Amino acid sequence: MALKYLAIPASDKMLDPLGHHATTCKRGGDVVFRHNKLRDILAETCRRAHLSVQVEAGCNLTPDHSHSRPADVLISNWVLGKTAACDISVTSPLNSNIMSEAGVTAGAAAQATELRKHEANDVKCSELGWLCIPLVVESYGAWGKEAMESFSGLASRLAITSSRPKSAVLSELYGRLNLNLVRANVRAIMSRYCPLNSF
Repeated sequence: MALKYLAIPASDKMLDPLGHHATTCKRGGDVVFRHNKLRDILAETCRRAHLSVQVEAGCNLTPDHSHSRPADVLISNWVLGKTAACDISVTSPLNSNIMSEAGVTAGAAAQATELRKHEANDVKCSELGWLCIPLVVESYGAWGKEAMESFSGLASRLAITSSRPKSAVLSELYGRLNLNLVRANVRAIMSRYCPLNSF
């Protein structure tokens, strides 16, 4: 599909050829839909590994009654008995504040988002005795370092409970996550499709 032939009906503007606007625009709920699909796959995989999980946890648990939720998926007894607050985020390497660096360094956008997530959530997670773990993926499918390390640990646990090779479990997890990422991106792009001759 040649995106230069698509337009955004709501704003009468051309979509960029790489789909950056469609996959980052918060109008229409596509960004939330994509986030929630990834969150639910992670939570379901944790349950299959016999881990205790909560979804969207952390609101109003600190003395300041902060409404922030640092845990899209809260996993009990993750490392050394500590609870992991997994914060899922999709970022674009085409954002203007990171595009130059992302063009030179693979994963730069994911790494920058990991740092921002730590700055935003480390204090609250520390107060609650949680580990802050940003699970960041770039919109074209490249996962951040912390996500890859966490998925490796999760695959090890699921391999034991399912009596399957870790490599097969890990491959399946990435396959499910990235397939749903791509599907959600396509959904966002197609929801903005409108023939040019309709204007």
